[in-house]
Amino acid sequence: MYAILDIETTGGKYNEEGITEIAIHKFDGHNTIDQFISLVNPERDIQPFVVKLTGINSNMLKNAPKFYEVAKRIVEITEDCIIVAHNAEFDYRILRTEFKRLGFPYKRKTLCTVELSQQLMPEQESYSLGKLTRALGIPVSDRHRANGDAMATVKLFKLLLNKDSDKHIITDSVKVHVATKMNDNHIQIIEDLPAITGVYYLHDEEAQIIYIGKSKNIKHRVNQHLTNTSSKSKKLQLLVKSVSYEATGSELVALLKESEEIKRIKPKFNRALKRKRFTHGLYSFTDEDGYLNLRYEKILPQKTYITTFANWQSAKSFMDKMLEKYTLCQKLTGLSSTKSNCFNYTIKNCNGACLQEESAIDYNKRVQEFIDHNSYSDRNMAIVDQGRAIDERSVIYIKDGVFKGLGFTELNYQINNSSVLENIISPMENNRDTQHIIQSYLRKHSRVKIISIPTLN
Repeated sequence: MYAILDIETTGGKYNEEGITEIAIHKFDGHNTIDQFISLVNPERDIQPFVVKLTGINSNMLKNAPKFYEVAKRIVEITEDCIIVAHNAEFDYRILRTEFKRLGFPYKRKTLCTVELSQQLMPEQESYSLGKLTRALGIPVSDRHRANGDAMATVKLFKLLLNKDSDKHIITDSVKVHVATKMNDNHIQIIEDLPAITGVYYLHDEEAQIIYIGKSKNIKHRVNQHLTNTSSKSKKLQLLVKSVSYEATGSELVALLKESEEIKRIKPKFNRALKRKRFTHGLYSFTDEDGYLNLRYEKILPQKTYITTFANWQSAKSFMDKMLEKYTLCQKLTGLSSTKSNCFNYTIKNCNGACLQEESAIDYNKRVQEFIDHNSYSDRNMAIVDQGRAIDERSVIYIKDGVFKGLGFTELNYQINNSSVLENIISPMENNRDTQHIIQSYLRKHSRVKIISIPTLN
């Protein structure tokens, strides 16, 4: 649990500042579940430059509560939370100073979004909240007011959580959770989980991730882990002390994240995961008569494939459907070994390419259309799918035919603006697994939106 906050002060010298406004958003890693926003009477003068910057003046604060009047609420909303702020050292110091004046030893674990941004986005020119949010396309209202800056920090932190592929942030949070919830049983763990699409992480008593999985219903899938009687499940049940998760909205995002994070984190109970997600590939070649031929066969490292399949049966099933859709020839797709015409020619579902009655130019146009539709080679595009909320979309970014990463957006211009798009995505490795996952998903979900991006910087 996190307490994401921003504080406006009088701007006095070190140890002399007073709080003029505070905003705290209690954030569970997915949504804001509580918030506290208030002006505060600092009982001291406000520096003129601060008045100009924030618009907060002494007249506005005459009837505002003093710090001791809001202190209890601050303690309650931040209890068992990690404090998150942009330049957390400053905000945390201000809070501790105010509580010290009341004789209360206020202590919390902190996370700084400036430091996290520097670690996870080292290419940024500036890490000030204003410039960073502009570069990332994060909308900010009421800049230099506590709630406006706190809400921008919430959005920034959500993006940083997505970019944290090593899951250091989640692990640190779970350490705090496990320390206070050590006696929770598995029933309570399951009750606290949502029935949503995403990636889940099983943690041991030291908060280490011991298993990663994905599901369209996280609650149901984790329940299976914690109630199953298989030997692997029984071993997991002895070790699992906490479960964290990351909502993705899109099954495609969940598949890609699961694949990458298992490779990166290497949880000990994922070692039995099949290394090869696919066995067969679809290839093309031009025969001596100038016709484009298609063949599906076992993956060969030295050959470039159009798309891949989990097994021989799925490859054949796919090609059978494509024959009808694109009026392809059974002989030229390797589905018939006849030396004369194919069977489809007999029933008028083939235009006669097998007998050279249809010209190679006409036939090849349809084959090329099929290839272009099922391969993103050399393409610049964004695959837009469901997001984690109704007003959000997930984005899979392909640049020059290479999978670059994924992210989430609420604004269309963030997708169409290539520089912003490259900032909001979390970079991920392009490999055969990711290519197979993306192409297989697109074959099964024809309604997924694909946006061509003509100019990429």
